Amino acid sequence: MFNWLRQGAPAGRSCLEAQVMDLADDISYSVHDVEDAIVAGHFQLKWMDNPDHRARVVGYTQQWYLPHSDPAAVDAALARLEATDVWVREADGSRKAMAALKNMTSQLIGRFCLSALETTRGIYGTDPLTRYAAEMVVPEDTVTEIAVMKGLATTYVMTSVHRQPIYERQREVLSSLVQQIAAAGDRHLEPMFAADWRQADDDDTRLRVVIDQVASLTDASALALHERVVGPVPALW
Repeated sequence: MFNWLRQGAPAGRSCLEAQVMDLADDISYSVHDVEDAIVAGHFQLKWMDNPDHRARVVGYTQQWYLPHSDPAAVDAALARLEATDVWVREADGSRKAMAALKNMTSQLIGRFCLSALETTRGIYGTDPLTRYAAEMVVPEDTVTEIAVMKGLATTYVMTSVHRQPIYERQREVLSSLVQQIAAAGDRHLEPMFAADWRQADDDDTRLRVVIDQVASLTDASALALHERVVGPVPALW
């Protein structure tokens, strides 16, 4: 199946459908993570008025996502987003504020998608584009704006010292879950993964099957499975 999927593929290049999927994933997480962080009370977009906060966001955007970028270009991308009429500088938890955040999320997703769509169509035309007939072209300004959204979430959620103990406990829970499932053979695996486990040729492949199942779980299902297989889940999650 893999050979069929890659039939006629240029070396080192993914198909257009895969490029679309990667971009969609990038856009979705970059925007929704910011919305979720604001709703959870981790930060407000008006904090970007503070030079120290702004410098941290620019710094993390470069460090994590655009290591070869110019800080001025990152700051300019942030300024472009701030200049849109959907940017929610402050959300107080009211119904009006939550609606405004949802609108911002929707409009930014549309902004990024439309930018890539129009640029790609401008180069490859309006004919149906599939497989290796074209590549997804994302303008540099849009790439930087998406990275800035990621940088906001990174600054106020992923690198927050208050969140680190939670992340560490999550790693412990998932690691113990993988270990216990792996030690039990295929007993706790879903039918699809159990079949893969039985067909595996070595322990490394069987472990990969276990990891694939755990990776497919939602937070709630991972917690439920941990409780059933390992025991009560630690309070900090």
